[in-house]
Amino acid sequence: MAEPRRILVVKLADLGDLLTATPAIRALRLRFPDAEITALVTPHSASLLANNDAVDHVLTFPKALFDQPATLTAPWSAGTALRLGARLAARLRAGRFDAAVLLHHLFTRWGRLKYRGLLAATGAPVRVGLGEAEFLTHRAREGGFGARHEVDYWLDTVAQLGASNKYPRLEIHLTPREVEQGRRDLAALGLGDGAIVAIHPGSGAFSVARRWPAERFAAVGDGLVAMGCAVVVIAGPDEEPLASRVIGAMDQPAVVLRGPGDPRALAAALRGCRLFVGNDSGVMHLAATVGVPCVAVFGLSNHRAWGPYPPECHRVVRLDLACSPCFYPDFSLGTPQGCAARTCLMDLTPVPVLAAARELLKPSERGARDEKPVR
Repeated sequence: MAEPRRILVVKLADLGDLLTATPAIRALRLRFPDAEITALVTPHSASLLANNDAVDHVLTFPKALFDQPATLTAPWSAGTALRLGARLAARLRAGRFDAAVLLHHLFTRWGRLKYRGLLAATGAPVRVGLGEAEFLTHRAREGGFGARHEVDYWLDTVAQLGASNKYPRLEIHLTPREVEQGRRDLAALGLGDGAIVAIHPGSGAFSVARRWPAERFAAVGDGLVAMGCAVVVIAGPDEEPLASRVIGAMDQPAVVLRGPGDPRALAAALRGCRLFVGNDSGVMHLAATVGVPCVAVFGLSNHRAWGPYPPECHRVVRLDLACSPCFYPDFSLGTPQGCAARTCLMDLTPVPVLAAARELLKPSERGARDEKPVR
């Protein structure tokens, strides 16, 4: 195979999913330093790749319009979807890509069909992906959700082109100005000079069933304040009532940080925290990316696939139940809303979460983080 000069990386997903792909994109840059690498991502996640020297160009596409085949026939969306699809196909063909790298699982018939069409539109002779789909020319082994961490799956995928990353880390490249603004945003909350712990009781809109009860987060917040920490509760989009419930249930003082619309600004603010405690969410991955140790509460979702990365720097707290995970288990979507009882979360007490937080709050031998923009 000739060295590819133009590579397309496809990761049409939300914040956390795109961050799990950044080590693989770095591997491609290390293997092909002179190639022109283009990333195809969603509009919401595109800013995460700003200033990343592993990527030369970013294309965006509203993938949600194509999540279900019914969208293509619905009167309210069919015309828009078809126009956007045709426009994307033209842009992909104009890119004259030598290789297309698909960083998606291909478990559903609709998923295989739409990504087959997308890769065909590129005209790329080399098409790399995960699984045994016949339209791929290079295939990484698929073992199902959680058989490997998502980061490792995507590293396996780019390895089919000889790419590797000896020290994989999630990447976001903040400018010095963004870092300074994040410091100011955190300082404006008046939390003092102690260790700041961010608590995020939300989970994004796709699966609100992933949320541990707000009252449990409140108990953890009180325990952290008793340890001498200052607590800031993160409120993502539409999560301010949830953040208020946490603070209202606390006996100790805490403040709300209203998550800005730009995930980069939130990442810059999180960078000043000593610890993050929260559910499985994109905010959790943002915290891990900027080097904040995470205590991640998992219930129905698959911790082996989407736990904070790298695992040795963080702690996942969960109940080891036979029915868990039921969200993205093995080779299926499973049940994003879980069961009615949600025993995996309802029976989880604050005690192990506080124990994990106490462990991660111990002084680190590594010292303070470098004040340069993070990778």
